[in-house]
Amino acid sequence: MDWNDQLFALLDDLEGQAEALYAAERADELADRSRAEYATVTLASRLMASVGEAVVLDVHGPGRVVGVLQRMGADWCLLHGPTQDWVVRLGAVLAVEGASERSVPEVAWSAVAGLGVGSALRRLADSGERCLVHGVDGSSRDVVLTRVGRDFVEAVVGEGRSVLLGLDGVAAVQSRGG
Repeated sequence: MDWNDQLFALLDDLEGQAEALYAAERADELADRSRAEYATVTLASRLMASVGEAVVLDVHGPGRVVGVLQRMGADWCLLHGPTQDWVVRLGAVLAVEGASERSVPEVAWSAVAGLGVGSALRRLADSGERCLVHGVDGSSRDVVLTRVGRDFVEAVVGEGRSVLLGLDGVAAVQSRGG
C-alpha cells in the first residue's frame, strides 16, 4: 500500500469516527430535547386526550373513582360512572389508570374546556340536585349546592343550614342520580 492509499484510509477512518461522535452527540441532544418537551405536558392535557375512554382515578379523599371521562376543564374533569357522575378537581387526583399515551396541548382545547371547576359546580347548583361533596381530608357531606363563589361553594345541608366549602378542600362532587 502506497502512502497515498494510507492517507486516504486514515482520512476515511477519521471521517467515520467523526460521524460516530456526531451521531452520539445528536442522540443525546434529541433525548434532552424530548425530555424538555415532555416536561411541558400536564395531567390535564393527557386527560384531554383520554376523553371518551374508561379511566380509574385515585382521588385524595374519596379514593378510587371509576368511569368514562366525559369532559375536561382547566382544573377538573367529569366522569360518568356506573351509577352516578363525578366532578373531580385535578388538584386532588393522585393517580390515573387508563389514560391515553397522547396529549392534547391547551392551545388546541375549545374555549369551553378552559372553564374552571366553578362552572361545573354552577351547573349542579342550577339543577338543585342533591350531591355528595367529598373533601380532600376524606370527609363527605350530603348537600344541595346553591351558589358558587370564586374560591368556595355554598351548600345547604340537613334542614336548611347553609355551609360554605372552600374549593381547595373539595376533592370531588358525586351526583346522587345516574
